[in-house]
Amino acid sequence: MAPPSSPTSRTIAVSDLMHSGVISCPPETPFREVASLMAENTAHCVVVDGLARGPHHSGHLVWGTVSDVELMRAVASGRLDGAAGEAAIGELVTVNPDESIERAAQIMGEQDCSHLIVVAPDSGKPQGVISSLDIARGVAWGSRK
Repeated sequence: MAPPSSPTSRTIAVSDLMHSGVISCPPETPFREVASLMAENTAHCVVVDGLARGPHHSGHLVWGTVSDVELMRAVASGRLDGAAGEAAIGELVTVNPDESIERAAQIMGEQDCSHLIVVAPDSGKPQGVISSLDIARGVAWGSRK
């Protein structure tokens, strides 16, 4: 006899739990404005749009993120006069909306992060965010948010 179905035994897609849309800002946005964006939107990360990258990115503009952790580091070090582009971490850690929450959790564990930017499969552009709490909700409730 098969074990009873549990939330993790059936596939829940990232698209079932993600928050659609992203909160974004240009690289020159001051940390205080980033803090306002986070506070006003109850968000733990902001996408920084249009970061210039070097030759290994073919000179293309790419996205990065400023998380609540980067903001806390700026507060603690008295660097609130800095800008989002200075704190934006590497390239976005992303997931496609059709991936399972198990795969999203695996990526978060491998990348040591608590948020993934959900990207459109056809364009690679950010279309939403999924957090570790969203995945916890999916595991606990086994349903949409």
